[in-house]
Amino acid sequence: MEKQEVPTNTWSTSKLGSIKKENLGTQVFEKVKGMILRGDIPPGRRIIENEVADSMGISRTPVREAVHRLAAEGFVIQLPKGGYAVRGLTVSGVEETFDIRSTLESFAAFLAVKRFADEELLPLEEKIDEFQRCLDGNDLSELTRINTDFHELLYALSRSPRLIKMIHDLRDDIFLLRKLMLNSADMARLSNKDHREMIRAMKKRDCGKVEKLVKEHITRGREYVFRQIENGNPSITQYFVEQEGGEESQ
Repeated sequence: MEKQEVPTNTWSTSKLGSIKKENLGTQVFEKVKGMILRGDIPPGRRIIENEVADSMGISRTPVREAVHRLAAEGFVIQLPKGGYAVRGLTVSGVEETFDIRSTLESFAAFLAVKRFADEELLPLEEKIDEFQRCLDGNDLSELTRINTDFHELLYALSRSPRLIKMIHDLRDDIFLLRKLMLNSADMARLSNKDHREMIRAMKKRDCGKVEKLVKEHITRGREYVFRQIENGNPSITQYFVEQEGGEESQ
């Protein structure tokens, strides 16, 4: 795991809440991971074991276990002087994620068109409608979840467990990127338009068209993220710790 120089300021533990008294390490891991993915704990913020333990009313042992797991899975990094802090996105890492997504997800969509049963399109169409209702009601908070559900339903139709697993291995990175993109109502509208076009092509059993649409969909998201970085949009750049050439964006 690469070392990054990050700020070492602390973060509020008020959102952690209490937990059940079994599988403590796993519960702490899931709670802190969820806060990182939602942006409640921004990049560079320290994870102080004593504070987490006190806020949850537990000992440091399960917290330490959770932090080590977070480090192993790349959510936090070890600081040069000890302790851990939330790992930020990097330009090179995000570029790589988009490239891998484009390859894996477009192929999964290609296979899905070959293998889906007609009635299996209904859950996808329901997700499109649910997304549109939230968008019309200006409730952007649910869009990332609905969008993720749509894509997971689509790729499940590929009937390729190994391919689905590879896509799921990127799920956490993709979730945060989706959140950044769907915070823009304009991008959200484009995203749902893309999904409708995918469904239309799937109904025609046009494998090549759906594969192309998924690639274009991911490319559009990539271009949006990097355009916001270039423009210095703080709602995007706050999640980036290191830019090309090792410069920090914060």
